[in-house]
Amino acid sequence: MDMGIAGKRALVCAASKGLGRGCAEALAAEGVDLVINARGAEALEATANAIRSAHGVRVDTVAADITTEAGRADVLAACTQIDILVTNAGGPPPGLWSDWERDDFIKALDANMLTPIALMKALLPGMITRGWGRVVNITSGSVKAPIPQLGLSNSARAGLTGYVAGTSRQVAGKGVIINNLLPGIHDTDRAIALDTAQAKAGGMTLAQARAQREASIPAQRYGTAAEFGAACAFLCSQHAGFIVGQNLLLDGGAVNATL
Repeated sequence: MDMGIAGKRALVCAASKGLGRGCAEALAAEGVDLVINARGAEALEATANAIRSAHGVRVDTVAADITTEAGRADVLAACTQIDILVTNAGGPPPGLWSDWERDDFIKALDANMLTPIALMKALLPGMITRGWGRVVNITSGSVKAPIPQLGLSNSARAGLTGYVAGTSRQVAGKGVIINNLLPGIHDTDRAIALDTAQAKAGGMTLAQARAQREASIPAQRYGTAAEFGAACAFLCSQHAGFIVGQNLLLDGGAVNATL
């Protein structure tokens, strides 16, 4: 299927690896030029070179912490006429409800709620003026089914979901479509970190912890960055103009719900 977005320009955050890279790769395969961001310059440049070589699109890089005001300013300075925005940032650490203080919540909100909102506020006006735009926020399956040990993430991402629910309906008539992608467990560094924590807590090996979590997924496996990126590319396509303010789960069936 031709997604109809060749020649568009996208900003993809946290794109040097994992789900962000999967999204960047999928958009590049559709002929989309990119601005990609991550904190580590070396990994970011390696990803950019790989994408340029594979897909022949323009890839600009900005090594910065997107969750800070200074980092966002650096990224936005490189963003001329952005048609597609993919927001993404690493999730806060796991723990117990009693572990977290106010500063922990503020940090989580800055990274996983307020940063995507700031990027949307900066880039939506241009999309509205041009009459076309796509925004995909990478949130979490915990928005649908909260994960007890991820209380910081549950809280921040639920706040972003509420913001998108209202904002998406205000801008859809201008040709700007906003949706959220909710990953379950994918084969990324984040999964390794969580598996490691579970292995330590349960007195088991990393392989045992992974097998235990895979067994809890109806698909009996972790997702891949490539299939996640393909879903992102579709939501960014010309075919997704009637999908407004939705929360699409990519979790292998892990969330057991009818709706």
